[in-house]
Amino acid sequence: MTIGFLTQPPATTATPSSDTTFVPLPQRETVKTILIGSPAGVTHTIHKLHRLGFAPASDWSPLQPSTQPGEVVSILIRRFVLR
Repeated sequence: MTIGFLTQPPATTATPSSDTTFVPLPQRETVKTILIGSPAGVTHTIHKLHRLGFAPASDWSPLQPSTQPGEVVSILIRRFVLR
């Protein structure tokens, strides 16, 4: 059996009821936490924050070189809903 597709959407006669209220979407916030230091110091801090329940170690970005020799950067980005 072949099913045909409508070329035009069906006309709707429903109108919004007076009971309909507009509920805005919650506002989302983004916060970035940046660690800068030696590779050993940044890695140690990431694992310490993981043990304290701040964020899983896997949520941090890979270590990236900074503009200073011997320094690296790692970033954690958190998105949450403001209440």
